[in-house]
Amino acid sequence: MKEIPPLNAAALLKHYGLRAHKGLGQNFLQDPLALEKIVAAAEIQPTDTVLEIGPGLGSLTRYLAVSAKEVVAVELDPNLLPPLKAILSPYQNVRLINGDILKLSPKELITEKDYLVIANIPYYITSAVIRHLLESDSKPRRIVLTVQREVAQRICAAPGDMSLLALSVQVYGKPRIAARIPAGAFFPAPKVDSAVLSIDIYPTPLIRPELLETFFQLIKAGFSQKRKTLRNSLSLGLRISPAKAADLLTSANIDPQRRAETLSIEEWERLSELFKQ
Repeated sequence: MKEIPPLNAAALLKHYGLRAHKGLGQNFLQDPLALEKIVAAAEIQPTDTVLEIGPGLGSLTRYLAVSAKEVVAVELDPNLLPPLKAILSPYQNVRLINGDILKLSPKELITEKDYLVIANIPYYITSAVIRHLLESDSKPRRIVLTVQREVAQRICAAPGDMSLLALSVQVYGKPRIAARIPAGAFFPAPKVDSAVLSIDIYPTPLIRPELLETFFQLIKAGFSQKRKTLRNSLSLGLRISPAKAADLLTSANIDPQRRAETLSIEEWERLSELFKQ
């Protein structure tokens, strides 16, 4: 990769009379080592199209532009467009879009079937962004996100420690933590450390398409009452009697006294099948 000069986020913001917008969760990643870790985790091919969410001041965008065929960068904050345009002017393969990724369809932004999503996203939209991408008609091949370290660990959890977020991701792809990024790599530095989360998307979800809706209905019910047994949380969440919930679980060979976080995807699938019938 050719040498990319480091960006000084504080000086850039000052030059354009801007401030990091706290309400938009703006923490600009500027450490070259951290940026290289993200690019390495993404395994970009020269023929790839990359969707970047929240390019900010363009520090990561430049690294993506020299590695990929095309970068489609979607930025919500219109105030960042002047510095972004100036910084990205040497890169002819970057298409800059001012908009909210949660209101845009990836299918309309990128025509290629096989694309990558690489982004340093604001922490507060992590689960919404992941859900938006995984449930879209045109799913990426891989998603690489810089997220809060605890959130990355939660997404990669195994049965016994599962959460609604972990299941919602793992049904669509295989997540792993590719790198750790210290808070000092950002300006302004967030209060917590980050991790580079890489999700390789399966060609088809682990749950059969016709059961997906039921699966999500069940896991939402199962995790709605964190401290309760599955018998009680499903009873409340699905508005069925505790006896009926217990019968459903027993039919699926699941002990009604277990808790939602202990179930595997296969067990949820069995449960979905029976509940749908």
